[in-house]
Amino acid sequence: MRATGELRTMRWADVNLDDACWIIPAEQMKVRREHRVPLSRQALETIRSMQDTAAYSEYVFPSDNSKKPPSENAINGALRRPGYGGRMIAHSYGSTASSLLNESGKRNADAIERALAHQDSNPSAQSTTARHIADGRVAMMQWWSDEIDAMMAEASITR
Repeated sequence: MRATGELRTMRWADVNLDDACWIIPAEQMKVRREHRVPLSRQALETIRSMQDTAAYSEYVFPSDNSKKPPSENAINGALRRPGYGGRMIAHSYGSTASSLLNESGKRNADAIERALAHQDSNPSAQSTTARHIADGRVAMMQWWSDEIDAMMAEASITR
């Protein structure tokens, strides 16, 4: 659950497929602190599917015919094509995920906030892979991916 800026500029060097973790460097984060994102099975599948396609680029999701990441306008354009224009923008996904996770009643509100990088300013509260497991973020990210799959199946959408 990251803003499109971080997702669009996801680099191969920042993804650990063996540990199912994406480490966003501090310089890319608004709070200027490294952020670790546990990756669900579906996220890992998507990233692995890009290995051959995007091997020429440092970015996992490069723009067409370029080594650069796609622009936010390109992402919003991809949302307009199937009819989401005016109803959804790329930047909305974090708040949508937060709302649905909180409404589910099955997720810890603090873990949701940490997943969105709304972290405590206390340096000792920094995330580690072990903390992801302890605070439920690994399970939460998997639940969220499974929910998206269920919504897509209900709407007969394939990825």
